Amino acid sequence: MALIFTPSSALSFCFKSKLTHRIKPCPKSFPTLPTKCLSRPVLASTSVKNVTRRTGNHHANLWDDDFIQSLPKLPYDAPQYRERADRLVGEVKDMFNAAGAADSCADNILKRLQMVDKVERLGIGRHFEMEIAEALDYVYRFWNESSKDLNTAALGLRILRLHRYPVSSDVLEQFKAKDGQFLCCTTQIEGEIQCILNLFRASLIAFPNEKIMDEAQAFSTMYLKQILEKSHILGASLLKEITFNLEYRWRTNLPRLEARNYIDIYGENISWLMNMDNQTILYLAKLDFNILQSLYRPELQIISRWWRDSRLYKLDFCRHRHIEYLFQGCAITGEPKHLGFRIAFAKFSALATIVDDIYDTYGSIEELKHFTEAFKRWDSTPPDYLPEYMKITYSALYDGIIESAQEASKIQGYETLHNARKAWDDYLDAVMQEAQWIANGHIPNLKEYVENGRESSGSRTTTLQSLLTLDALPENEIQNIDHPSKFNYLFGLTLRLRGDTRTFKTEADRGEVASAIACYMKEHPESSEKDALKYLNFKLDEHLKELNLEYLKNDGVPNCIKDYAYDCSRCFEVFYKERDGFSISTKDMKNHVERILIEPIKM
Repeated sequence: MALIFTPSSALSFCFKSKLTHRIKPCPKSFPTLPTKCLSRPVLASTSVKNVTRRTGNHHANLWDDDFIQSLPKLPYDAPQYRERADRLVGEVKDMFNAAGAADSCADNILKRLQMVDKVERLGIGRHFEMEIAEALDYVYRFWNESSKDLNTAALGLRILRLHRYPVSSDVLEQFKAKDGQFLCCTTQIEGEIQCILNLFRASLIAFPNEKIMDEAQAFSTMYLKQILEKSHILGASLLKEITFNLEYRWRTNLPRLEARNYIDIYGENISWLMNMDNQTILYLAKLDFNILQSLYRPELQIISRWWRDSRLYKLDFCRHRHIEYLFQGCAITGEPKHLGFRIAFAKFSALATIVDDIYDTYGSIEELKHFTEAFKRWDSTPPDYLPEYMKITYSALYDGIIESAQEASKIQGYETLHNARKAWDDYLDAVMQEAQWIANGHIPNLKEYVENGRESSGSRTTTLQSLLTLDALPENEIQNIDHPSKFNYLFGLTLRLRGDTRTFKTEADRGEVASAIACYMKEHPESSEKDALKYLNFKLDEHLKELNLEYLKNDGVPNCIKDYAYDCSRCFEVFYKERDGFSISTKDMKNHVERILIEPIKM
């Protein structure tokens, strides 16, 4: 099965290779993918030592080392830019104070919410944590008295929930008419559209059994799609904002990705920019984005050198997506203190993908058994009897786990290596089971497949140790984010279901017979592929609501750990939004890498 991947977080380790190899230099130009690489993966076979191997025919690395190393250093990490940003942060803090000086309580609440919304959309919220907390404490204190118009109610419901205030979706009931429409108290067409857009965004932060949220989402989605058909009445920025929010909903709207897009959206909104405060906020957002992006250049070069020096580039049968994975880490956080997180994010992601490709397609059953047994023995060097491609993988994986455990132990104050080894043992057992199903042409029942798939999704192996490097967590609370917690259960389950709905056809072409769709159709012979997808998408939606609830409830787990764990699953959703972005990164993923990592914003 295709890897359902959740990258690791906040590890400040570096994988060490024993040998350094130089690759053939490539032209110093932006990489161009050969036309033949754009086709979807197909089954291919090569014979090596009498072993017939399957491959996914994955396209080549889009970001060769010569190109990455030739990228010039950006100037925005210079002191003068940081000093200018600090001055602007002070000015915006004054705006927060002014937002609390409105004449009425209702205006006070709306202005505070709008300030929080603007700085968070533009990716600068981390500079105003105290101001945001004070603003939302005020909003929550007067919430029942003041949420009397749909725009304020929708905006407040979304923001308060995301900051873990216990607010009920029942606040929306008062705005629903008998015909299912929602009533918006504004006479301006643009004001009405913004109101319904806020309703749509709020409806995505839904918990199980919230009928009003389902109704709000259905209504607002239909409304916004109809508005897009009348694009002649919309300004360019509003058109772009609606399109972006419909395409990148909350589950695929990663922090840095949202910031990059809203900088463009607000930059084209003439009426919004007529406000001098908004101009200041936007300028700070642009400057802050470029300052953070200046951190990515050396990180890009670090990850590219690691890929070369570890010899992983020699494994030409697998997906080479280390740069795309660095984008994932940067899309979650660009803060200077999280440099180690971003590097490790990319490294562990790349290794998890290689292991997935080995077990899914390339390795023979005998080789996979040997690799699994060797890993469980935990030898410091790979056994001589393993083929060379497995030795390369084993060494990089072993060194990475050791170093990540050392980093985690520094934070936690206790040994964490056993947690990582147990997670990887369970993962290898799960992917080994799937390899045996493939070899035998066996389709299990849906329950058996899904239970095994939670482990083979890779969620534990790529997040557990890294999450333990974020903040100190008592050893008896680890299970709140690890197996067998409900959060972990839903995490792995939703990743497996989402991946299968995107990759099952390509996997079947490669000979991977078992998928959630195939298992469902085997149990329901009268059903079609469309029926299976409808059922699984329904179950996925229900499980995602449960995951929302687990994520946003206060249960003693440090919020930063839950935030990054949840954002890992959102990264996965971005990769699988339209297609299997792990296998085909030549389209939207390539664009994301360019906008987040390569191209600075014009000031």
